Amino acid sequence: MAFIKEETEGLRIEEVFSLKQEDTEEQTELIEDKEDKEELSEVEDINHVSKIKSGEKPKQKDLKKSRAKKSFTCTQCGKSFPCKYNFDVHIRVHTGEKPFTCDQCGKSFTRKYHLELHMKVHTGEKTFTCDQCGKSFSRKYNLDVHMRFHTGEKPFTCTQCGKSFSYKHTLELHMRVHTGEKPFTCTQCGKGFTCKPHLEFHMRVHTGEKPFTCDQCGKSFSQSSTLKNHMNIHTGEKLYVCDQCGKTFLWATNLRTHLRVHRKEKPHSCHLCGKSFLLLRGLKEHLKIHAGVREYMCFECEKTFTSATSLKLHERIHTEEKPYKCSHCDKRFTQSAHLKTHERIHTRVKPYKCSHCNKSFNQAHLKTHEKIHTGEKP
Repeated sequence: MAFIKEETEGLRIEEVFSLKQEDTEEQTELIEDKEDKEELSEVEDINHVSKIKSGEKPKQKDLKKSRAKKSFTCTQCGKSFPCKYNFDVHIRVHTGEKPFTCDQCGKSFTRKYHLELHMKVHTGEKTFTCDQCGKSFSRKYNLDVHMRFHTGEKPFTCTQCGKSFSYKHTLELHMRVHTGEKPFTCTQCGKGFTCKPHLEFHMRVHTGEKPFTCDQCGKSFSQSSTLKNHMNIHTGEKLYVCDQCGKTFLWATNLRTHLRVHRKEKPHSCHLCGKSFLLLRGLKEHLKIHAGVREYMCFECEKTFTSATSLKLHERIHTEEKPYKCSHCDKRFTQSAHLKTHERIHTRVKPYKCSHCNKSFNQAHLKTHEKIHTGEKP
C-alpha cells in the first residue's frame, strides 16, 4: 500500500489514504484523470475536426490563437480552462453536481467517462493484468498505479521536505502539513482538518459511532486500525521486544516510546512550570490544568477531569468494573497498568535497572534503592 503520514487525532493518513488494491476500481475521483484528458481534448478540438472533415486545413497559428482567446475562469477558485467543456466539468467540483448515474447501484459521477469505467465493476470486465501477482484491472491507468506496489516507485516529491509519494493526490494532501491549510471544519466544535476523511473520523467523537466490531469479543471501535491493534490481544501476537526489560509491543512506535522510560527521556516540557512528559498527549492534558479546563464530568459524583480517559477510569469506581484479569490468579483490576504491575509478582520480572550498579527492581523499589547511591535519605 502507498501511504501518506501525518499527525491527527489518533488517526494516521496511511489508514485513510492508502490506496487499497481491491478498491482501485472505485478510486476514479482521487486518481489523476489521464483518460479524461483524452476525452476532454476531443471536445476541445471539435472545431478542428470539423474543419478537417470539410477539407479545410486550419493553420496551427490560428488554432493556437483561437485557443488562447477562449479562456474560462472559475469565479470560485480562480482556475482557468481553455474550453467551456473543461470549465463546466470543473464547476461540478464546487456545486457537487453528479449528473451521470449508474442504473445498477445508483452511484453518481461528475463525468460520463467515470460512469463508463464504473460499469466495469458490475460487468466484471478486467482487461489489464499484472504480470507480477496476476491481479486484473479494468483500466490500464489502474494497472500502472498498481505496479508501484511492486516497483516502489514514488514519482511525486515534496519540494519542501523531499518526501516522495506514489500519487499526486497524496502529495497535495501532504502539502497541507507545510501550508497549515485545514479546509474541513467540524460544525460541532470548530476543529479543522486537512482532509474530509479525517473530519468524518472526528465526527465519531461527537456521534459516538463505532462501526468496527471485534468478532471475538464484540467490542467496537471508531477506527479500523484500533480494531487491528485490539485483535492482537486475542492472537497474542507481539512483534517488537525491548532488549532492556523483555517487554513486547505490537508496534515499533510503541517500542520506541517505551525505550524512553529506560533512557529517562521526557522530551515534552511545559513552558509554564517546566514539568516534562514522556508523551506529547501527556503535556497536552497537563496544560489543561494550567488553563483550568476540566471538560469531562462524572454524572455520578460530578467530579471533573481533563481527559475522557481519566473520566473512563474514574467511572469504574462507581460501576466496580474490573476488565483486566490476571492469567495466574483470579484477581482483577480496573487498569491494564495495574494488572501488568501485579503480574510481576507471578513472573518475578524486575524491569527497572539501576543506572549505577545494574541491579534490577520494580519501579517503586528502584527509586528507594537509588537513594543509596545518591546519599539521599529514604
